[in-house]
Amino acid sequence: MAMPLRQSLRVGGYVLRNKLAGRKKFPLIVELEPLFACNLACAGCGKIQHPASVLKQRMPVEQAVAAIRECGAPMVSIAGGEPLMHPQIGELVRELIRMKRYVFLCTNAALIPRKIDDFAPSRYFAWAVHIDGLRERHDASVCKEGVFDEAVAAIRMCQERGFRVTTNTTVFNTDTPQTVIDVLDYLNDDLRVDQMMISPAYAYEKAPDQDHFLGVQETRSLFQKAFAGGNRKRWRFNHSPLFLDFLEGKVDFPCTAWAIPSYSLKGWQRPCYLMDDGYAQSYKELLEETDWDSYGRGRDDRCANCMAHCGYEPTAVFATMGSLKESLRAVRSV
Repeated sequence: MAMPLRQSLRVGGYVLRNKLAGRKKFPLIVELEPLFACNLACAGCGKIQHPASVLKQRMPVEQAVAAIRECGAPMVSIAGGEPLMHPQIGELVRELIRMKRYVFLCTNAALIPRKIDDFAPSRYFAWAVHIDGLRERHDASVCKEGVFDEAVAAIRMCQERGFRVTTNTTVFNTDTPQTVIDVLDYLNDDLRVDQMMISPAYAYEKAPDQDHFLGVQETRSLFQKAFAGGNRKRWRFNHSPLFLDFLEGKVDFPCTAWAIPSYSLKGWQRPCYLMDDGYAQSYKELLEETDWDSYGRGRDDRCANCMAHCGYEPTAVFATMGSLKESLRAVRSV
């Protein structure tokens, strides 16, 4: 998998120990949402459609840490909402690092200049800045002018201070192979971020914009063309090679959403952070009382066009680790 070698070995050892213990379901990374509030109102996101009373809530650090300790995942992706709006976000990150969890803080970056002093560079920590395109496309995606320039300035600030910086780019049906190439070239070659993630947008039920989500065939065609000509090999992706194969339609996988569970103010979300079929009060309850076989493409109509990383990246990781050939291929991509 295309992540730092130390992290790859840690995750690989974790997977092996769970397999040897006979566990069929266990988490790779937790999507931790300590709040739903955000300082932006992106058209493709349904998170800020919660009632005002919910948007005012902030998860206590002790509660978040307890959830991560309970499930045992080696990696945590802190999202929201905008996590930098949480008054104790620095303390939360420090606690998770003390637990030797690899932490990715997902952010639109607007608040980084005000909050950066609450953080310190660590091999266990990385910023994950959301960049949906170059200036015009990104600002249109977040429904506010000037956000792209703010994000770029914040990324440079983080790099100057020695932080690891990754990015996350969501793709819509308004994108073309060239717009994907343009933004990834910029992030890879000009900004020189450490690694990049890319994912087709999921049709959030409550998202204001319901007209610009990709279908499966559209997704495959888009990535086949964008990855052509050697682009895929030279871009520094934070994805397993098999997940990139999946985006291109070279392989297909079942959904394993239980491996990237979502914990929020409401509890453990069923079945993933993109859908809302109720909540469990523990990760054990989530695993044992969720009908996982009823979800995924071909099983639930809501999953018909989903190719998001939260369901399919873990399947690709497990397939990689179950194959010597694919494991060697992943190591070569580090």
